[in-house]
Amino acid sequence: MPATTAPFGLLLDVDGPIASPETRTIAIDSIVDDLLTLALAGVPVAFVTGRSDAFMREQVVSRLIEGGMRDAALFGVFEKGGAWAPITAAGLGEVEVDPSVALPTEARAEVEAIAREQYGHAMFVDEGKRVMVSLEQLVSVSPEEYRAAQTAFEEAAFSALAERGVGIRYRDRSVPDAAGAVPYRIDPTIISTDIESVRLDKDHGAARAIDWFAGRGITAPRWYSVGDSRSDYLMADHVHAVGLEAVHVDVRPSDGVLQRPYPVEVRGSLVHDAAGADFLRERVAALAA
Repeated sequence: MPATTAPFGLLLDVDGPIASPETRTIAIDSIVDDLLTLALAGVPVAFVTGRSDAFMREQVVSRLIEGGMRDAALFGVFEKGGAWAPITAAGLGEVEVDPSVALPTEARAEVEAIAREQYGHAMFVDEGKRVMVSLEQLVSVSPEEYRAAQTAFEEAAFSALAERGVGIRYRDRSVPDAAGAVPYRIDPTIISTDIESVRLDKDHGAARAIDWFAGRGITAPRWYSVGDSRSDYLMADHVHAVGLEAVHVDVRPSDGVLQRPYPVEVRGSLVHDAAGADFLRERVAALAA
């Protein structure tokens, strides 16, 4: 396969910059149009998300296919690197999974039961997850109601896992397993809680994506990462660490823009998917210039 150097590559979080955090869908049509324009022009586009492959198939890949997608340089990394697959004109390709990062089966069943039986009025279990446990806010409840249930659930899950002997970290507390290790963490976001391996994070996902493209002869000297959480900066951290040019776009800067040795951009007063759409439209214009 001949080597191809694109002008830039994209590492995109999904919730926030691509899918609306309110509707959990792609609510801005230009996002689909611009993603297709960029990918079909040879720009490597990777979705690096904590979402499941099922969510990506239903909410993102289906929209790209409806928009007229053809085979291009598109790749999906799910569950922060626990699973991954190419994205083709036929849909999501074969999903590969890293079983070494999965939460133990009995522990997973226990915390999911706690969520369903005690906090099901405010959250639901993401049944599509393969290696982590994810609980997500019901769109029918207010942020305030969800946050109260979320905090109570996280405390209950932390206690249950610690009692089971699972090495677990939650905020500033941690309980090691019998070997003295803490291999899992509870990671809250504004609409969800993930219980996951500490080996999973956005830098891990970015590395998998860039390596996948490189294995197919596709490289780029500059990579833009786009996200709405502080952990999304880890994508650009990885790009910078391997000697490539990194630019991070923070679409929710109200949490505080982090200081980094590479450029960090915000999109004026725009946030979430409006900011993501604005960024993608700018990249399309730059490609055409």
